[in-house]
Amino acid sequence: MSVMMQAFYWDSPQKEKQEHNWWNFVAEHVEALSKSRFNALWLPPISKASSDQSMGYDPYDYWDLGDYDQKGGLKTLFGNRAELEALIKKAHEHHIGLYADMVINHNSGADEEEENPLDGQKRWTKFNPKSGKFPRDWNSFHPSRYEHMMIEGENYAGFPHLCHRNPHVYKAMYEYARFIIEELGFDGFRFDFVKGFGAWMISLLSKYRYVKDGADYQPYIVAEMWSGHDEINDWIDHVNGMTDNQIAAFDFPLRYKLKDVCDSLNYDLRNLTDGGAVVMRRPLHAVTFVDNHDMGDNVIVNDKMMAYSFILVHEGYPCIFWYDYYNNGLGRGGTPNGIDALIAVHHDFAGGDSQILHADPDLYIMQRVGYKSDTVDQPGLIYVLNNLGDKWSGTSVKTQWPNQKFRPVAWDGHDTAHPDERTTDGEGNAEFPAPPRGFAVYVPVFE
Repeated sequence: MSVMMQAFYWDSPQKEKQEHNWWNFVAEHVEALSKSRFNALWLPPISKASSDQSMGYDPYDYWDLGDYDQKGGLKTLFGNRAELEALIKKAHEHHIGLYADMVINHNSGADEEEENPLDGQKRWTKFNPKSGKFPRDWNSFHPSRYEHMMIEGENYAGFPHLCHRNPHVYKAMYEYARFIIEELGFDGFRFDFVKGFGAWMISLLSKYRYVKDGADYQPYIVAEMWSGHDEINDWIDHVNGMTDNQIAAFDFPLRYKLKDVCDSLNYDLRNLTDGGAVVMRRPLHAVTFVDNHDMGDNVIVNDKMMAYSFILVHEGYPCIFWYDYYNNGLGRGGTPNGIDALIAVHHDFAGGDSQILHADPDLYIMQRVGYKSDTVDQPGLIYVLNNLGDKWSGTSVKTQWPNQKFRPVAWDGHDTAHPDERTTDGEGNAEFPAPPRGFAVYVPVFE
């Protein structure tokens, strides 16, 4: 599986002193990210929002990528179209894909307030974008003549919600998605706030026959369904039941478990084994993550590498947060103690099923059984997570490898001393320890 990076955080251009220059700033990091073996970047919303200082989650003009003087300025907070296309080109040259953040649920920044004749309420729903594309009025939003419900899904921040059943809106969303894939060259979509609109809209956009480089192209799609496991699971079943694509969702239940691992004293690691996470039941549909731009005051504060180690050795599609990698300094290239070392583990060893070998309140040990094909050779690994804060901890477990030497390739914790190599006995048994409040990854050595 691949590894993606969320290539922004909230107010990142302002905080990095890169206002209206973010696309260029990210492009400067592309070569290094490629060497660290990232496969894709999730970019923030690309269109002009209600202000040129906005992060883009309140879209105004979908076709203004920073080239029309409106909403406070010419460029978006991130740059303009030429700079975005240069970033995409450079990323592709370094074998990195790009996922566009799709905010198709709600709009903001309307030019006029108008009365909706269906309920007599006044709303800011008159949009006259300077791009000239997708002008809209009250009938493009809920409540609309095209939809009996006041709104399909949940409301968001009081913004007017688009009515996708209006053919004008429906057509615009198709044109926007096609524009992103075929003209700009993106490789997939991240759909924002999918609780706010029907899953049928995503399924239709996923089934569109995109053409890229002269051939049919199927974009990668992941959705932000911020909810518990059962609701996410039902949504995945529903949306994938309408399309041949395998649409994924962010694994919020796992993320909250990992926050408890890192930030709650005496958290019982057996809770990681109860199946209450998307990745545990349907790993091909899970994008795992540790933090993102929406977490605010709920970010993980302590021992965050424990969480990153977990998502990078298990199944799922791990997403690394720019702020953690760069601003918190967790990339740690050239060492065995950071995200870079775990990305190498993910690519080179983390194949096959995960099998839990031991779990108690303070110790979790898992093996990946390995996977081999004509193009992939991932021999597997042993992963140890230690919740104790004052000592190294491990226990003897029965692995699938008899008489096998193992070497540690990644570890971190409150003690960063180099773990010893381990060798299993004739039945595959050996003790594998990890540092206090930390982890260790051991891989088989074939001589």
